[in-house]
Amino acid sequence: MVNSSADDVERAAEAALRPKRLDEFVGQRVVRDQLSLVLQAALARGNPPDHVLLSGPPGLGKTTLAMIISSELGTSMRVTSGPAIQHAGDLAAVLSSLEEGEVLFIDEIHRLARPAEELLYVAMEDFRVDVVVGKGAGASAIPLALPPFTVVGATTRAGLLPAPLRDRFGFTGHLDFYSADELERVILRSAGLLGVELQHTAAHEIAGRSRGTPRIANRLLRRVRDWAQVRGDGVLDLRAARAALEVYEVDPIGLDRLDRAVLTALCVRFGGGPVGLTTLAVTVGEEPETVETVAEPYLVREGLVGRSPRGRIATPAAWAHLGLTPPPGAPGTANPAASGPFRAPAGVTLFEE
Repeated sequence: MVNSSADDVERAAEAALRPKRLDEFVGQRVVRDQLSLVLQAALARGNPPDHVLLSGPPGLGKTTLAMIISSELGTSMRVTSGPAIQHAGDLAAVLSSLEEGEVLFIDEIHRLARPAEELLYVAMEDFRVDVVVGKGAGASAIPLALPPFTVVGATTRAGLLPAPLRDRFGFTGHLDFYSADELERVILRSAGLLGVELQHTAAHEIAGRSRGTPRIANRLLRRVRDWAQVRGDGVLDLRAARAALEVYEVDPIGLDRLDRAVLTALCVRFGGGPVGLTTLAVTVGEEPETVETVAEPYLVREGLVGRSPRGRIATPAAWAHLGLTPPPGAPGTANPAASGPFRAPAGVTLFEE
């Protein structure tokens, strides 16, 4: 019960910091400008806009943009998710209750069940659903007309969307990681909404440890606020930011406990690798999916971990970050006699493709 209450408080705090209008949304300039044109044109015509697909890593603002679309259109939003719709009948019930111009937000749309996907194709294109009445040989499909509406789909795995579904979105926007300057603006805005005194040096420190993600930036801001309130003088300055982030085990480049455990296992236990994902996950006491989806993307993006056909390897940057010296012949280390920048070995991917 306590955990549920804490989760509710955390979600409420995040919701309070979400921008309500497109001109309040920080970052993602290209997507924001393109989306503004789509919405303004639709409002001028008096019709619902084309269906919108938003893709990108977690925490960059896909749900917030869906809420902003609804707000800009002056209509309500119905919220569901791919995992919650496992049968075509579940989706038919949601679609048949939509009102004209309403926004239907489907989070994790790549996880829709196949029968629901096929139903959604027709609903998005022709604004109708076929309701099956009866069973067996006597079953018949009755077409049910739907009022015009807009689907806003969000996905972290755009490549898993079937082409027929992806092609039915009139606008597709990909959200990228934020720069430190953009995150600093997000943090300063959030501090104003929270009513706390935040110095620019502290905002800069938090932004640099937020992994390019506004959701993480806002979460760290609230933890720094907690430290300043309990152990400091209530002012969020550089000292408070560094002390709080040390308590919560967030290092200067944003690595947390799990990230450092993965790097330590790679370098210390396995001599730099290569090591398989399952073995690595067992070593750090986590599920393979957690290591692959939570820790690995950032470690790969920062050039600390490489991926090869034989498994994960630690790069020279990983050894340096841990303050360790790679042993002779460790994967990814350059020949001492060689000159020039580090080059990844053949078959090793340092960045996600």
